[in-house]
Amino acid sequence: MAKSVTILDVAARAGVSKSAASLALRGTGYVSEARRRAVLEAAEELGYRPNAAARAMGSARSGIVGLILDDLRNPWYVPAVEGLSDGLHAAGLSPLLGDWRLEGAALAERCLELRVEGLVLVGTLDGAEELLPPLGPLPVVQVGAARVHVPGAAVETNDDAEGARRVVRHLTGLGHTRIAHLADPGTSVGDARRAGFEEEARRAGLDAVTVPAGRTEEAGRLAALGVLRSEPRPTAVFAVNDMAALGALSAAEELGLRVPEDLSLAGYDDTPAARLRAVGLTSVDNASREAGRVAAALLAEMIAGHGRPPGGAGPGAAATLLNPELKVRTSSAPPPAVVRRARPAQAG
Repeated sequence: MAKSVTILDVAARAGVSKSAASLALRGTGYVSEARRRAVLEAAEELGYRPNAAARAMGSARSGIVGLILDDLRNPWYVPAVEGLSDGLHAAGLSPLLGDWRLEGAALAERCLELRVEGLVLVGTLDGAEELLPPLGPLPVVQVGAARVHVPGAAVETNDDAEGARRVVRHLTGLGHTRIAHLADPGTSVGDARRAGFEEEARRAGLDAVTVPAGRTEEAGRLAALGVLRSEPRPTAVFAVNDMAALGALSAAEELGLRVPEDLSLAGYDDTPAARLRAVGLTSVDNASREAGRVAAALLAEMIAGHGRPPGGAGPGAAATLLNPELKVRTSSAPPPAVVRRARPAQAG
């Protein structure tokens, strides 16, 4: 493997000291025009690239923000990261992206080694409270998780319980009385959506059931197969997210059930897959792009203020809830019994 070109190599080629080469490359301090030109030409000839980590060690600022995502496979993160990236770049900050599912606490350790100016935790990050290294006064913002993983962190998240309540109100408004919820137990997002579902179901006096599932398509498929084979079969299924709802759609097809004629489906997150015309999934838009944008602006403010308050606030005081919006599409309709009652009687 070829040896990396260092600033010492550039300085030697240009015939100047290391400090003069550094000043010329950074455009700071006084260096004669002839020396500056010689250093830049040497750097271009040698293919020199600055070492960001080394530069951060010698500077008060790195300009880098760590973005730790719960699971890069989740399509909800695409608009959230877009909003974050746009906001961070506008503030002169560069995101460093990583997957908690694959690397866990080692990723946070590496961010600290690179002297990031702030940290954004995106998603539920299971076990983060115990596994994250001490972050000291480092500014931290969480996006998409109601539970605070880091004392003093600011939280921007969707009002998941209210989003679930809106789904139930929509389905009951169509005439559904038997509704199943494919849940994701043990996660802050899943628990909040389940709580909203069960609260609204009790209020409406529904014949409702909650089934443990998960946030993947296969988890939704398996859970839906079980509940759709039960008697009495639910006429509507509300899944914890769009991926699980797509799994439920596959299960309905396997069992010969038509959506929405025989079964209504609803998901959560309003991912691009939900908006496909062939799918037409009713889903909750949880403003993930807006959450990312707001989180980036908030983090930039915290960095400018040189950290976060010591001690830390509790989850209620730290979390800012964003208002969800229900997107009604073709996957939800009145149940078969209501449709039959609405049809005019045919003459004999």
